[in-house]
Amino acid sequence: MDWRFRDGVPIYSQIVEQMRYCIAGGEFGPGEKIPAVRELAVGAGVNPNTMQKALAELEREGLLYTERTSGRFVTEDTDVINEMKLALSREFVKELFDNLGKLGMTKDEIKKTVAEWEEEDEK
Repeated sequence: MDWRFRDGVPIYSQIVEQMRYCIAGGEFGPGEKIPAVRELAVGAGVNPNTMQKALAELEREGLLYTERTSGRFVTEDTDVINEMKLALSREFVKELFDNLGKLGMTKDEIKKTVAEWEEEDEK
């Protein structure tokens, strides 16, 4: 994983966010074992306790589960993963509309711009 952290946002919450993207994007598939806490922490350059806190949050959300002696795994419940993907996509769309709205664009102008972009992208 390529870990990138921003200032002003707690590291553990950024880890949670990045792990969600990895799960949503299929980098970690349903039922797949994820690396151990220490391995992830070393790769991210963070304290293992910070990584543990982030992974515990993902477990609370139902995206990960622990098998006692085997480690942590991505949920096999594709409905949970799909709901998370939908929530993430809604956040992206809201952010797009918010940012373009700050430029003075109306919702109709934004929709038209997206449709035009889609047409050009399909060429």
